[in-house]
Formats: sequence, C-alpha cells, structure tokens
Amino acid sequence: MGAGELGELGERLAERWIVRRGWRVLARRFRVGHRDLDLIVRRGGTVAFVEVKTRYSAGFGGPVCAVGAGKRRHLWRAATVWIDRYGAPGVEYRFDVIGVLVGGGLIRVLHVENAFALDRVR
Repeated sequence: MGAGELGELGERLAERWIVRRGWRVLARRFRVGHRDLDLIVRRGGTVAFVEVKTRYSAGFGGPVCAVGAGKRRHLWRAATVWIDRYGAPGVEYRFDVIGVLVGGGLIRVLHVENAFALDRVR
C-alpha cells in the first residue's frame, strides 16, 4: 500500500471513529489552493478542524507528532478561509489531530482534542 492509499485509509477510519462519537462531518478534504483540511466536524457548538496522520508504526514519534509548526500554519490558513466562508457566530473552533496506527492486524486511534489553538499558530 502506497503513502496515498495509507492516508486515505486512515482518513476513512478516523471519520468512522469520530462519527461514532457523535460528531457530524461538515467537509472532507476541504481544499484552498494547495492547502487542505482532512476533516471538518461539528458536535453541538464546536467545530473541529481535524488533521489525520496515519502510520504503520509509532516509530519516529508516531502520527500525532508529525504535525509541526509549518503544518499548523498551513492548517490555520485553510481554517480561516473555511471560517470566513461558512463560519457562524457563537461557534467554538479548534484543531484536533487524529493519529491512526495500522499494523500487525491492529488498528489504533488516538484523538488529541484541541491539539493547538487558533491564536497560537499565526
């Protein structure tokens, strides 16, 4: 399985996982130029921009550690476009990261809520 296929599998697994926890998917792979947001989900008054990272193993720090400062800026820029287009007053916005590990016949999901804040990314 190539990197693109692994990423798509991870996104499908993450979406299924988060929907089972009461979130509603607003968008998948929202694109702004070369930037994209994997999932945009809502539950109650909270909208989460979800970055999904999929790996075969936790080597090199695992999938959640793969969201560095540059990637956070990229996500923030795409999220601000989405908020400008579709945002609503009174909604709380946050960034989540879902790490999906697939390997050895097991699938493990780690959901880090509020992984970083909008105001700390700029």
